[in-house]
Amino acid sequence: MMTTVHFGWVLNAGPTRGMEPSRFLEITREQIALVGEQIDSLWFTDHLQFGQSPVLEGWTALTYIAALYPQYRIGHMVLCQSFRNPALLAKMGATLQYLSGGRFLLGIGAGWHEEEYRAYNYPFPEPRIRLEQLEETLQIVKALWSEEQATVEGRHYRVHSAYCEPKPEPVPPVIVGGLGPRLLHIVARYADGWNAAWVKPEAYRERLTTFERACQQLGRDPSQIERSWFGRCICVPSPQEAARLQGRGLLGTPDQIAEQIQAYVDLGITTFMLGSWELEDLQTVELLARQVLPRFRPGAGAA
Repeated sequence: MMTTVHFGWVLNAGPTRGMEPSRFLEITREQIALVGEQIDSLWFTDHLQFGQSPVLEGWTALTYIAALYPQYRIGHMVLCQSFRNPALLAKMGATLQYLSGGRFLLGIGAGWHEEEYRAYNYPFPEPRIRLEQLEETLQIVKALWSEEQATVEGRHYRVHSAYCEPKPEPVPPVIVGGLGPRLLHIVARYADGWNAAWVKPEAYRERLTTFERACQQLGRDPSQIERSWFGRCICVPSPQEAARLQGRGLLGTPDQIAEQIQAYVDLGITTFMLGSWELEDLQTVELLARQVLPRFRPGAGAA
């Protein structure tokens, strides 16, 4: 029996330098129109800067897109827990869930891009501390979403007699992104989904062992946690063009990219958040939409 595979589309993080807003939105609409019925969700990253490249703020951008496209679920891949007070994040998520009619998916991670922390005056503690903060963030978010009045005393974050009304209905799935052993224990304890970004199948197979062990230690069935993969793509028509491609993500012809996706499906990944590397590379979007993603629809047969 063929595995049911879901696809979401990751929008580009910002315009090219000097691009007018109308042009950026025009291309974004063209991308979404091309992938159309092949996807069920739209995603935006959560970064503040990458050098001098224009970058849109993730929450603002996603809420705008959510209003434009009410037929799709929406989420970030992934929110940086450091950027927003956990209680405020819970309130923002509950509000978006209410206004979007229950379409919000909470994708979140510990944060990693030191440049933006330093530039925007966020403390950048060691990874162990950021993971502790992520765990406390999830405790606070879940408490505010489920308890009438929440009090959580953590080492890094706390709330006292906090209300979050209206409660999100349904409670948004929590998708935690990352690969480290301690993070995978956080996934096993708190998450509805685990996202592995960019990782190759061979490395993912190794992480999968750690993930399953963490679930077993906590008495949780690993199959209860949906597994997903995030990455960008370059798709070209010919093997000759594909041979010249370099970089990470899914690269190649439609046949080659379908084979790459199938390798992850064989390892138990059932959801893919894909996007194009270049904003104006509509060739990649069209090839994915017409020649790759349809192969994984029910009744299409194995890739």
